[in-house]
Formats: sequence, structure tokens, C-alpha cells
Amino acid sequence: MTRKTGLIALLACMLAVAPAGSQPQQPVGPAPAPAVVPPVAAVPTPGTPALTAADLGAWLDGNLPAALLQGKIAGAQVVVVKDGQVLVKKGYGYADVAAKKTMDVDRTLMRIGSTSKLFTWTAVLQLVEAGKIDLNADINRYLDFRITPKSGRPITMNDLMTHRAGFEEGLKDLLATDPARLKTTEAYLKENQRPQLFPAGAVPAYSNYGAALAGYIVERVSGEPFAAYVEHHILTPLQMPRTTFVQPLPRALAASMSKGYHQSNMAPGPFELVETAPAGSASTTGGDMANFMIALLQDGRFGNGQILRPETAGLTRRPVIQPQPGFAAMAHGFFNERRNGRLVVGHGGDTIVFHTDMNLLPEQGVGFFVSFNSRGENDAAYGARQRLFDLFMDRYFPAPPAVTPAAIANAADHAEAIAGHYEGSRRVETGFISLFYLIQQDAITANEDGTISVSSIEDKKFREIAPNLWREVDGPRQLLVTETGGRRTIVDSANPISVMQAVPAVRNSTLNMLVGGLSVLVLLATALLWPVAAGLRRTYPGRAVVTGRAARLQFLTRLSAVGDLAYLGGWYMILAPILQSRVEVYNAGLDGWIRALQIAAIIPLAGAVIGVWNAGTTFATGRGWTARVRSVIVAAALIGIVWVAWMGNLIGFNLNY
Repeated sequence: MTRKTGLIALLACMLAVAPAGSQPQQPVGPAPAPAVVPPVAAVPTPGTPALTAADLGAWLDGNLPAALLQGKIAGAQVVVVKDGQVLVKKGYGYADVAAKKTMDVDRTLMRIGSTSKLFTWTAVLQLVEAGKIDLNADINRYLDFRITPKSGRPITMNDLMTHRAGFEEGLKDLLATDPARLKTTEAYLKENQRPQLFPAGAVPAYSNYGAALAGYIVERVSGEPFAAYVEHHILTPLQMPRTTFVQPLPRALAASMSKGYHQSNMAPGPFELVETAPAGSASTTGGDMANFMIALLQDGRFGNGQILRPETAGLTRRPVIQPQPGFAAMAHGFFNERRNGRLVVGHGGDTIVFHTDMNLLPEQGVGFFVSFNSRGENDAAYGARQRLFDLFMDRYFPAPPAVTPAAIANAADHAEAIAGHYEGSRRVETGFISLFYLIQQDAITANEDGTISVSSIEDKKFREIAPNLWREVDGPRQLLVTETGGRRTIVDSANPISVMQAVPAVRNSTLNMLVGGLSVLVLLATALLWPVAAGLRRTYPGRAVVTGRAARLQFLTRLSAVGDLAYLGGWYMILAPILQSRVEVYNAGLDGWIRALQIAAIIPLAGAVIGVWNAGTTFATGRGWTARVRSVIVAAALIGIVWVAWMGNLIGFNLNY
């Protein structure tokens, strides 16, 4: 997941992350071939501290406690391995604040969200070794239900592992807190099939649904339940007895589970049940994850156990699609990039309250794992984990300062040309959740100095150093301008799981926010002034009074304004849990209310017709200009509500969101 905050960040970060430092995207579509500047070489810096247990332990003690306190994060675990051994493992803060139960790296379980996917991809690769899965075969070969591909090109396991199956995101049945509502992976996949936004292989769009499909295929071809398969073929050989995909937790482990907090000064939340289990349901300890990291760093070997052949383990460091130089990629499910000139592979993970990163430096034999049990104040955990790994890399594996090449001659003109609003390829387009993606988008701004800024990449400017290639000023991050499906596309070198696509004018968030906001204000004024007008008529009986059909239409127009506000209020009640991070409420139990609001769309539709009719009648009857202007403004507001409701998919009968 990316490190954005806000509504889209909540949806985007659910059980999905990019590794610390965020990841680059592979170019998509017919891109030009710019003269890309290669990554900064790894040059040892004089005075760099040696990565030793003593130095690292002291450094962590000097950084993490302050980060937890400042961010209102209850507790954390950190484990670093080196050369096949645990170098440092430490717990900080509390697993249970009220009970003052300290964090124990060897016993306290944490939820690791999408870092769980690495076990799923490992299981897939084991079955590839066994000849039971073909990475390039149509996945329908392994399923007991059919996924009809977009544009005819079948979805393959490689597509799932690179998040290029083309699925749009979904929120329904993503998380639960009531075990009675927890679905099996099979039931989830069959009842919540996600539409394809893109043809398979064309565009990266991170998908928990796709990862869950991969886990279900593991279950189908192995003949074992997914959690049992992982236990027998990965956890047991790696001596990871305190790791499980089972939900709710087995009794033997439940008492050791860390509480999960929004903030350390708040009550803990309930245990989060992940419906897309293979995509994010693992519970584990830092101590167990040390063994997993060692095995991945040692080509699948841990002690006497071997979970992957060396040549297969090497696939986790080999991108499926070769990226542009300086851009990271997906290597069979593992994020793959170069940081400070070093190869870094791994994956991060988030639930609502737990936040994790696991990063491996294969060339140095080093693994770094950190997990927080709190979201923190203002989503502090996201920044805390990113800063921790950034500082770790800069301390022990530093790179020389990046120097941005000079801008090309016509960079300022190009900046103006690409400025505008963009939406991520990882999004929802069907169902009412798409409203959030309609009103919150990235904005690219052309600066006076010929650079560009991206709203979701704070405090950074980018300079065009080659045609269609923009590089961070005094930094390594890059943006590539290309095209997919006829739409201008921005590929971010720090995000291989999504691209930014220019929005059509009708989907521009500024336009839709303006239309929606002004429409609501006009309707509120209409509703509030209705009783005022009635009072004035009683106080001043000599005032001109509209009669006949004009009076009835005026009454119906005001009633429509009230009806629209009630309609919007109903949708707000449905959408409000997202603002409170209460994702677990979005399940079949809400379907009746959603269906009622979908039927209630007749209110704004009828209101818009009445508003236009009223405006026409106002002009036809020769009323004064103030009445005419007022009638047109109200009619426009009623139409505006229909517009936003239509564009945001509030109008429709889709219950798969």
C-alpha cells in the first residue's frame, strides 16, 4: 500500500501495502523510451557504522520509544537478521495497555496484513515446483467457478502475482469482527466476484481478491485447506509454531494476541477477521518472522528444512516484467526495488489497526521486520515504519546524495500539458464506494520553475530530465508519462501496484465537489427559507401570493429539496462508517438499507424534473427576475444532486461494492 492518508488511503491500505519507502511501478502500454538515469551506485561511505547487535540495539532504543510516544502507538516489534542469524529482536511498548502487558517478540502475536501474501506466493511457488501450477496457464483451469476475462485474454497466476489481473477493488466482506459472519475463502470469492477494469496483464492494480484467488488455487490443487497447507509445508519446516492463518485464533495462541488500537490512549478494537484470508489473515510473532526471513535470504533453506529450491527462491528477486531502470517491480508477489543502490525485496501489510513491513537485502544477507499494534494519531504508524527503515538504510547502507540532471529545454511546456487530475488504477468504479474515488483524486500541478508537484507526494518536486521522464529534485524517485487505453498515465517509480490515470472532465473531482457542494447549499437554503417565507406571508398578508399550478409546483420544488437532503442523509449514514474506519459493517447485513436507498433514487430524479418544470412555469407566468433566477438556481441544484449521485454510482442496483 501507499502511504496516503484520508478516505482513499483507508480503502487503499486495507490489507495491502508496498514495502517501506514505497515502490516503483512498471511502465504500461506503448511508452516512449526515454534516456533513463540509472540508480545511484552503492558506494561505501567513510564512517558508516557497522551493522552490529550493539550498535543497532542502541540505535533502535534511541528511535522507537520516542516514535511510539509521539504517535500514540501502543507497541511495536522489531527483528533484524543477518547472515542466517538473528541480530536483534526487540519489543517496545505494550501489547495490552490497560494490563501493562509488555511486548514480547517471541510470544506476542501481531496481525501482519498483506505481509501474509508472501506465504501465499511461497505456497504457489512450491506447487509450481511440484508441477501442479503453471504460472502462465489460465487460472480457470484450477477453479471450480469461472472468471470471464475482459477482452478475451485469460488471467494467469503470473497476473495475480504481479497484480495485473485487472480487478477493481472492493470493500464488501473485506473485514469482520463477528465470527458468525466470517465467510470461507471459497464463499467470499464466489459471492463477491470483482469486475475487471483492465484486460489481464495490461495495468497494475493491487488486488486482495486476486491474492485470495491464488490462495484458493493452492487449496484446490494441493487438496488441503489453505491454512493447513501453509502450516504443513512452510511453518513447520521453518519452526514457526506461533504463526497461523486460522481465524479466530486457536485457543493455544489466543491469549498471546496483542490488542489492536486506533491510538494508545483509546480502548482496543476487536480481533479483525480477514475475509480474503490468503491475502492478509496471518498472525505471527517477530521471532517466527525471523525464521521466515532467514529462509528467504538463504534460497529457501532454514536449518535442515528447505521450503523452496534455490532456483525457485530466486524468482522472488526476479521481476516478472522487467521495469525501467530506477523503477521497482513485482517479483512473483514480492516487491522488488533498489534503495541506496541495494536490492530490497519484501512486502508491507495493514489491517485497520496493525501495520507491518518486512524488507530483505539479499545481497547483504539482511532482513528487517517491524510491526505496530496501533494506527496512531493522524495515522502515525505509516510514517513511523517508513521513517524507521529509511533511517536504517541511511545509517547502515548509505548512498551518496542524489544529483538531479538538468531539465530539458521544453520541460515547462510539458509540465503544463500533464497538469490536471488523476485517479489510481487501484480503485472502485462499480457500487457506491466509487463516490470516494470521484471526489478524492491526485492533482499534478505545474510550478513556475518548470517542475511539477503531485498532491499525494508531499514536499517533493519533479524535473523533466528526458522526454516523458520526471525525476525528484535532489532525490531518486521518478515519474514516467505514458498512455494506457487512450488515457494519459503516470507511472510512479515508488509504486508498482497502481498507476495514475488522467480523469475525463466529467470525473474531475474539483468539478464534482463544486457541483455537489453548491447543490447542497442551495437545497439547504431552500429548505430553511421555506418556513421563513410562510411566516412572512402571515405577517404581511398583502404580499403577492403565487396561486394555482405555479403554487403547487413551488410547493413540490421545496418538498423535493427536503427530499433530496433526506436522501443524501441516508447515504451519509451508509458511508459514515468508512470515516470511522468501521469497515466490518459492510456485509450482506447492510444490503437491505442499500437497496432501499437505491430505490429511493426516484426522489432526486423526480425532484430534478419538478425543478425544471417549476423554472419553466416561473418564466411562462411572467414572474419577476428574482423569482426566475431563484427557480433556475434551485432547478440546477436538484439536477446537480442527480449528477453527483449518478457519477458516484449511488443510482443503480449493484450490491457488489
